[in-house]
Amino acid sequence: MSEVKTPKVSLVGAGPGSEDLITVRGLKTLQNADIILYDALISDELLSQANSNIPRIYVGKRCNQHSFTQDDINLLLVQNAYKYGHVVRLKGGDPFVFGRAHEEIEYVESFGIPVSIVPGVSSALAVPSSQGIPMTKRGVSSSFWVMTATKHNGSFSEDLKFAAQSSATMVLLMGIRKIAEIINEVSKYRSSITPIAIIQNGTMKNESCIISTLNTIQNSLSEIDISQPGIIVIGEVITDHPSFYEEEIQRVIHSYL
Repeated sequence: MSEVKTPKVSLVGAGPGSEDLITVRGLKTLQNADIILYDALISDELLSQANSNIPRIYVGKRCNQHSFTQDDINLLLVQNAYKYGHVVRLKGGDPFVFGRAHEEIEYVESFGIPVSIVPGVSSALAVPSSQGIPMTKRGVSSSFWVMTATKHNGSFSEDLKFAAQSSATMVLLMGIRKIAEIINEVSKYRSSITPIAIIQNGTMKNESCIISTLNTIQNSLSEIDISQPGIIVIGEVITDHPSFYEEEIQRVIHSYL
C-alpha cells in the first residue's frame, strides 16, 4: 500500500544561474521534493541534484512563449500537492523578485496547503557582482534601483525615469528586448558618457558582458542576442569593471579615427 503524503509546497529560489549558487537550504529542500515545477533558466546541472525518480514539470516563460499561464501553474501546484505530497516550485533568482510568488502562495494557501519560502540569491545583485561591478560605492553611488523596464501594458515604468534622474545605480531586469528604447530614455537624464553594462547568461560558463557608455553602446547592440535574457546595469560603479578603462581607451582611439 502506497504511503499517503501530506500536501505541501515549497517556493525555492534557485539563484542567478550557476547550479552551485543555490543556498544550502534550497538544495536540501530540492532534494526532499516529491515533484518539481521549474522555471526557465533553471540549469540541468541543478535539476540533476534532485531525486531522479520524481516527476518534473517545466512551467517556464521565455520571450512571450509560455508553456503554462499563471493560473495553470497555480492549479498545478495544488493538484500535484494532493497527488504527490511535497511540491518544490523552483524559481530563478529569488522567488519574490519579479517572480509572482505572492500569487502562487495566496492560491495554494486558499486550499489549506502550507507554503514555505526558501529565499534565493537574486540575479539583480549576483550577476553584476560576478563581473566585479558593485551596486554601491562610497563617494560614487549610495543606493541602487532594481526594476523591470516596462509595465504589463508594455509602457515604460515611471521608476525608469525617476531612477535615471537620480545618481543611483540602475539595474534593469527583463529589458534586453527594449534595450535601444531604454538607452534613449535614460539618455534624456544622464550624461552621454555614463557607463552601461549588458550581461547575459550571468554566472554561467557562457556568460557574456558588454561594457560601454550610453553614447557608444549602439555600436555593440548587434552583439546582443535579444532572444536570451540579461541584466542591464547603468551607473558610475561600472568603472570598477576590470575592462572598463581598456574599453574606454579603445572608444577614445576610435573616435579620432
